[in-house]
Parts: sequence; C-alpha cells; structure tokens
Amino acid sequence: MTTDMPDIVTRFAPSPTGFLHIGGARTALYNWLFARANGGKFLLRIEDTDKERSTQEAIDAIVAGMKWMGLEWDGEAVSQAAQVVRHQEVANALLASGNAYNCYATQEELGRLRDEARTNGTKFRGDIWREKQDQAPEGQPYTVRMKMPRGGATTIADKVQGDVTVQNDELDDMILLRADGTPTYMLAVIVDDHDMGVTHIIRGDDHLNNAFRQIQVYKAMDWAIPVYAHIPLIHGPDGKKLSKRHGALGVEAYEEMGFLPEAMRNYLLRLGWSHGDDEIISTEQAIKWFNLENIGKGPSRFDFDKVDNLNGHYLRELNPAVLLPYLQSDLENLVGHTLTAVEKQRLIKAIPSLAERAKRIPDLLEGSSLFCNTRPLQLSDKAAKQLAGDILPVLANVADGFETVSPWEADTLKSFMMSFAEENELKPGKLMQPIRAALTGGKQSGDLAATLEILGREETVARLRDQAAA
Repeated sequence: MTTDMPDIVTRFAPSPTGFLHIGGARTALYNWLFARANGGKFLLRIEDTDKERSTQEAIDAIVAGMKWMGLEWDGEAVSQAAQVVRHQEVANALLASGNAYNCYATQEELGRLRDEARTNGTKFRGDIWREKQDQAPEGQPYTVRMKMPRGGATTIADKVQGDVTVQNDELDDMILLRADGTPTYMLAVIVDDHDMGVTHIIRGDDHLNNAFRQIQVYKAMDWAIPVYAHIPLIHGPDGKKLSKRHGALGVEAYEEMGFLPEAMRNYLLRLGWSHGDDEIISTEQAIKWFNLENIGKGPSRFDFDKVDNLNGHYLRELNPAVLLPYLQSDLENLVGHTLTAVEKQRLIKAIPSLAERAKRIPDLLEGSSLFCNTRPLQLSDKAAKQLAGDILPVLANVADGFETVSPWEADTLKSFMMSFAEENELKPGKLMQPIRAALTGGKQSGDLAATLEILGREETVARLRDQAAA
C-alpha cells in the first residue's frame, strides 16, 4: 500500500455486494471533495473480504458508477481481501501485548448467553473467556477478541455530530479473527485505514457506534486516531428510510434515466451540506468551498423534483457539443442509423433551444430526431390532417421560394414566410402550421424559422417536396 501520503487522506470503502447506491455516492463525493479542497488524496478500497457476497459484477458496477460521477481516485483501488495476512499480523500483535485474547465459546453458548442478557436487560459483551485464558481447552477452535477497557469513557470529537461520549463498559469485546483465522470487517477496516494513511474518515452515521470500538484498537497499537465525520443518512420524501421507490437506486439507474453527472454531484452535495443559500454550485465552487463544518446533523430527504430541476439547469448550461454524446446512442437507436457529421452539426445548433424545456436527456430525443435524415418523414395523425387538401400545391411553391432566400438565416426566412402568406392571402398560421408539419412530421419543435435555419436549405426544400408530391 502507499506510505508516502500528503497531510489529508480520505477514502471511500464500499462492499461489492451490489450497486453503488445514492447514499454511497454522496459519501464518496464528500470524501472526494474534502481531499480535493485540501490538496490531499482520495483513495478507493473495495471491502471484499466477504467472499460469499462479494462479486466481480458488483465491483465493476461500483467502479463504473464512480467514474460516471467523475470521482476519480488517486492510485490503484485497494482490495481488502488482499491484505488478510496483514490483518492477522495485527491481531497477533494485539494478542502478544495482552490487548486481545482467545475465545473458545461455541455459537450455541454465545446465543444462549445473548438471549439471557436480553431477557435480563443487561449488556452482552461476549467476554466469557476474558479472564479464563489459563483454562483454554486443548484443540478446541477459538476466535480472537479485543479486550475492551472496562473503566472510564471514550469521547469522539466528531466533525459533524460534535463531541459524543460512550462509557467503556458498554463496549463489547468484538471479534477480530474468526475461528477459521479470517479477519472480521471491524479489524480489517482499522488496519487498512492505518496502512493507507487515512487521516479523515467521512462515512454514514450508522457507523458511529463502530468508531468507539475501533478507537480502542488504534490506542492499543499506538496508532494515530483519524478524524471522524459521521454524516446523517438520506431519507425519502416521507421521512422514512430511503427505499427503491424513493430513489435508493444504483447511480447507473440515474444515468439511464437521463441525469447528468454534473447535476447529480450538485444535488448530492446539497443533500446534507450548504453554503449559504446557494443551490447551483459548480464542481469548481464545491472544491473551493467544501468543509465538514457545514454538513447538517439531521437526515436529508431525497426529492426527485429537485433533481429534475437541477438537471434541467445543467442541460441548458452544458456546451451542446459536450451534451450531444450523452444522447447520441439513444438517438441513433431511435432514428435507426449512425449520425452523420451534418446531422451532428445540426444538433449542436439545435440543442440549446431543445434544452429549454427539458429536464432529462430523454426529453431531448424527440426534438433532436427531427434534425436527422429520416426522409420521407412519418407523419403523426395531426400532421397528416394539416397536410391534407389544397395546401400541398402551396408547399411546392414555398419550396421554390426557399430556393432563392438569401442569406439562409432565421430572420430572412421568417420575413419570406410572412411575405408569402400575405401575397397568397393566407393567415400566417395557415401557412406555418403545414410547413412545420412537413418539416417535423408532427414532432415537437421550437421556433419555426430557427428550425429552418438549422435544417439548412437542401434538407428543408427536400422535406417540403416529399410532402407536396405525396
């Protein structure tokens, strides 16, 4: 593992038993921002010691989710399972120093004593063999337990929760090594954080109780204790634990729903952290402003409407050439062919107006598709009605007129259509509606003259003549 570390080192340490859910993504974001804001390092550790539940598919999903979110880590991702020998080494050191001991209790015995303690309203501390090491049965399997202090109290100066104190006699003698010699999560996470040089542990407040037990290992090994910041969990809009119906999905699901990573970073940042009344916060601003002190102490509520509004803002702000690749694959599937260079240029010009009403990337697809060569256009029922009757010869004349319009710009195109309508004693709407129907097939579109300009003279005339000849 890396030993030459800067002053600030954070880590994100997911278990590869499923996707990177939205709560984990926020935790990763906060760790990434704190490291970047302080010129430090952000590390990724895959906590894959549970071989029965850990899968390569889940590891791949976590890595892909991190990359989509733009949360690049420093160095190589660390496998916790690869450090097992080191974990065992530390457990043996704790045994040698008298800070750990062998426990020969069976699962049945532990279960019975735990039930008795629950019935009697007492604390089960698992310390059956703590003072009986001289009675060790020969050849019987054993676990290794941490010998927790029994007097005094432990206080954590948590950067989010404030000072939190627990009486030491409340701490159970946690298992460090299982009977088969494999390390528990509680030991592995401590050893890995120390060896990776982690200075700040930013994680969900469901781990706060673990911190009091983990600190005892740091003290026993005479290691520097990291700074803790336990952030409140995310709840649904109803205040209950976040579930799939609320939005507890993998980040890949948000990608598939059409959200931008920039919007998700902004939303997750504000989902528990604030900088005055600022709502729109760019990644550059977030890196400059982020601190632990502004993380709220109460649970946050996930709100899809707010995510949609933020995403709409970023769709409008993003450079069209940068936005195009986000919708290109789905657009090509929709129109049935690979986009040509001409079509891409049209789309780059069209995207700003299309994005004005969009909240998610799929909202851009229908409007974008009309700028792709799919002639002859398939007409909606409404468009077909608008192109019925004696309007078709008029469209042929309009097509001839468009051949001579110069320059091919929205203002001159609009002036031409207004003049044509007046000369032919047509109300503007009676002319422009069928023109729009012929050009779009009935798909949603923005300003007609702007649409004409983007399509270009050749495509515009061809589409009008397709319908005039139908």
